[in-house]
Amino acid sequence: MDDRRDLDWNQMRALLATVEAGSLSGAARKLGLTQPTLGRQVAALEKSLGVTLFERVGRGLVLTQAGRELVAPLRAMGEASDTIALVASRQSQSVEGLVRITASDVYAQYLLPPVLVKLRQMAPGIVVDVVASNSVEDLIRRKADIAIRHVPPQEAELIARRLPDTVAKIYGTPELLDRIGRPVDQAGLSRAEFVGFSDSVEIILAELQRNGLSLTAANFPLLTNSGLVAWDWVRRGMLLGLMMEAVAERTPEVEEAWPAFVGVPVPTWLATHRELRTARRIRVVFDLLAEALAAVSQPAN
Repeated sequence: MDDRRDLDWNQMRALLATVEAGSLSGAARKLGLTQPTLGRQVAALEKSLGVTLFERVGRGLVLTQAGRELVAPLRAMGEASDTIALVASRQSQSVEGLVRITASDVYAQYLLPPVLVKLRQMAPGIVVDVVASNSVEDLIRRKADIAIRHVPPQEAELIARRLPDTVAKIYGTPELLDRIGRPVDQAGLSRAEFVGFSDSVEIILAELQRNGLSLTAANFPLLTNSGLVAWDWVRRGMLLGLMMEAVAERTPEVEEAWPAFVGVPVPTWLATHRELRTARRIRVVFDLLAEALAAVSQPAN
């Protein structure tokens, strides 16, 4: 089987450096290799090609006819390699281009806008595509470049930074809280109806039970997989609901239902692919998100 299509570029680079330097020792210095290592690479290339590239004349090396015929295409390959490295360098240092961010729909609507405004001011060449999704988008398959998650990433290929935890509390409209009966207490809340999330109603139920509310699944008559839909139902006075304080502050239609409730911690991670972190545009957006979300996701004092 002919394996010439699998030639090693390092071996070809060793040949080109030897031709340009005029000796193995000079080529070794140029490439930062030892002379024996460089000699082995040239010998391996001769074996792969099945031709002799150099003849020894005294203490020097002279290219054979086969070697001379390789010089022009090798130089072209070298120039192409340099061009590829230059383009990659420019791309990695560019602050222009597309960055895709995935976040929950609530995060995307309520907390990301001021961050995006700041990003536009700092890096107007960056185009941001916000994927508003409550599922954990696959960073490994590059469905997004950066993810805002409430669960830590498990994939070894990802790097993540934990942001300050936010806190979720119970909210409702004043009219609904009036119907429940003021002052709203644990007994009143235990009879109230809450909006639940399709995939995590058991988690919410357990958290509220742990904080002293006598609730069952019957207290969650309406479920949805959308954070925005759930919050809209709360804003309409249909049910009570858990929400991050920073979001509730931006929603004048609601008020805190149970001030004595310390709230449920909401951990947040910012994640990206380890490889993408080396691109400057990704790094700029990642660092800005980390700084800005740490501030915007906290309630005002």
